[in-house]
Amino acid sequence: MKHFTKGLCALTALLAVAGSALAQSDADVPDRTDGDGPYDRLVLRGGYLIDGSGAPTQGPVDIVIENDRIAEVRVVGAPKLDIDAERRPAAGTREIDVSGKYILPGFVNLHSHIHTLQDGQGTPPDYIFKLHLAHGITTIREVANSKPTAWLADLRERSERDEIAAPRIYPFTAFSPSESNPLNTPEQAREFIRDIKRDGGVGVKFFGAPEEILWAALDEAGKQGLRTTMHHAQLAVTHANVLDTSGHGLNSMEHWYGLPEAMFDDQVIQNYSPDYIYQDEQNRFGEAGKLWTQAADPYSERWEEVMETLLERDFGIIPTFTIYSASRDWMRSRNADWHDDYTLPSLWDFFRPDRHAHGSYWFDWGTEEEVAWRENFDLWMTFINEYKNRGGKVGVGSDAGYIYQTYGFGYIQEMEMLREAGFHPLEVLRAATQTGAEIIGAQEEIGTVQVGKKADLVIVAENPLANLKVLYGTGHIKLNDETGEVVRVGGVETTIKNGVVYDAAALRADIRAMVADAKSERGLPEGPMPIVTQSE
Repeated sequence: MKHFTKGLCALTALLAVAGSALAQSDADVPDRTDGDGPYDRLVLRGGYLIDGSGAPTQGPVDIVIENDRIAEVRVVGAPKLDIDAERRPAAGTREIDVSGKYILPGFVNLHSHIHTLQDGQGTPPDYIFKLHLAHGITTIREVANSKPTAWLADLRERSERDEIAAPRIYPFTAFSPSESNPLNTPEQAREFIRDIKRDGGVGVKFFGAPEEILWAALDEAGKQGLRTTMHHAQLAVTHANVLDTSGHGLNSMEHWYGLPEAMFDDQVIQNYSPDYIYQDEQNRFGEAGKLWTQAADPYSERWEEVMETLLERDFGIIPTFTIYSASRDWMRSRNADWHDDYTLPSLWDFFRPDRHAHGSYWFDWGTEEEVAWRENFDLWMTFINEYKNRGGKVGVGSDAGYIYQTYGFGYIQEMEMLREAGFHPLEVLRAATQTGAEIIGAQEEIGTVQVGKKADLVIVAENPLANLKVLYGTGHIKLNDETGEVVRVGGVETTIKNGVVYDAAALRADIRAMVADAKSERGLPEGPMPIVTQSE
């Protein structure tokens, strides 16, 4: 079955009207049957704390949670010494022994998409949400391409009430003029923004529009108190690069489009090949891989000017390195450990080369394209790491559901790629927690392990600062020298969101069963799914 492009997140994305929310009924996301609590008093005993602020690991600590809030964080000893029983908090309604394990704040995914069975990916929201929670993601910023604001706002409320097994949701509605959603005047743009606020949205995701319309919408978003982000679509970037949009009040950006264009110093427009067609996905992604080499050199005058301007504007950047990782090594991405057991066949269909599906651009992807993208990454990562070094806000987002990125797993890979860019592991975790909360304006409630904040926590047996791979649902493979056996360790053990305790391993087992059932229904065997078309 062919898939029709759902948006490039693309300018051609069809924005559904609020009335279509009825088609996205509550039945799409079943009531919660997973997780226990919240409890009057839950006590975590003896873990090592990485609090998300950038501070080094502390502990052992006991953490007291009362209902959905952190009530106490108490250091109760030192490594390799007996716990001082007199320093421990009083017993709770429930206690969890996390001795020797690591406790982190819940992760914030700043670039998430909630797809449904009606979308090209054919993925139910329950599948997406469980994979998020199973990887410690307790908050998502939903940068919706085509979902009604009211439907997303309803999911947000159900999640906040813990009626569904899902991260907390910050819905950002897409602003993208199209045939089905004409926004042809500044006043129409302003009215659309007001409707977002009325329907329960908390932010807006822009793609592009004529100047007077885009500036009016950004201005109105500021007046309505809505936060803003943007995928600077290439069709509009000549008048709306990141300096233009941030100057009109944009709070943050997705990916990297619009950033190298702001650093052109001997041209105005990307050096497109004469036969370039934007709607040809391999054209678009192939030539995008040559864009950073056209920008000003690192630390040059123009590079510094853009850097300093964005810092002055307290601008947030969510690079989503991971969603482009297949561009530099397609073989590695399509053979990732998790696809066999965790990627639904319908999602795999969407990933395969297909001119109908966004991001499935592997029509003839070879060495030259991959080498160009590796150079692209080197320059891009240099800017992002330096931006962080100078105090800029860099958040973690995955954009999973496209380009061989499976939900949850793509988020951990984004952490690894920030590490590759030069972030210290503590800086990676701060980007995933505290900085993520700051970018969505939720730092008073989430982002660090602190008394009074929401009880959103991640518990993992191994030290993620030593090896971020232990956060993957498939864990990490190593040799046990005591037994001589090769073992698999890791995977988030427990995710706590709003004080509700989720067994992350059980959530992953649910997903494996879901994938196995879907394969069985199609008559597919266990193991890898084909890339090459199979004969009947």
